[in-house]
Amino acid sequence: MLAKKLGISRTIVHRVWQHHDVQPHRVERFKLSNDPRFEEKVRDVVGLYLNPPDRGLVLWVDQKSQIQALDRTAPILPLRPGLPERQTQDYQRYGTTTLFAAFNILNGKVIGTCQPRHRSREFVRFLNHLEKQLPADQEVHLIMDNYCTHKSAEVQRWIKPKKRNRFHFHFTSTSSSWLNQVERFFALITGRMIRRGTFHSTEELEKAIYHWLASWNGDPTPFVWKACADVILDKVRRCKELSKTGD
Repeated sequence: MLAKKLGISRTIVHRVWQHHDVQPHRVERFKLSNDPRFEEKVRDVVGLYLNPPDRGLVLWVDQKSQIQALDRTAPILPLRPGLPERQTQDYQRYGTTTLFAAFNILNGKVIGTCQPRHRSREFVRFLNHLEKQLPADQEVHLIMDNYCTHKSAEVQRWIKPKKRNRFHFHFTSTSSSWLNQVERFFALITGRMIRRGTFHSTEELEKAIYHWLASWNGDPTPFVWKACADVILDKVRRCKELSKTGD
């Protein structure tokens, strides 16, 4: 289209774009946080990533809700030379489940439970499960997003007793899911297991999730965070400046 508009060959357009590393076919999206404590929260969370406490645990906590137990209306056609795995577009639904997970940033291990819903009471139930799984003599730093369930009155009552003084809650800034390492884990379990499976009930789905978690924890892979807070904040600043000027 550009070549036709300018009256030149497509080869020239291609060479110019290649020389200047211009990729007009690509579009990326971004979202800027308007959290007034954005910088403070970024430094807090990234500080835990890069300099975790010596005698403490740092866990990313979140839930993957509405995981559907789907059964395809026809058998999945397996991978073949030159052809990807193929699934029917239509399916039957057999209910949903929610995976609550705590991702250990140091060793990559995950503590997870499945529950039918993702209200405050289910989150508190998961916190109780988490408390039983963790060493009683360690400080625990839980990093979470700003979902209302994480800040509910029930959760505040849970953390209030003195016996839970070792638990420390850290919240990311709003619109900052890119800070969340457990989201990367959710993407892995979704792409490698959930979307590739067929399930005839939520019980079958949950059994498959627990099996996948056990397999992951047998050989866990932590995600290495490299960007310091200053680098992140500088990129956000430049992005804001560009969004104002339109350049």
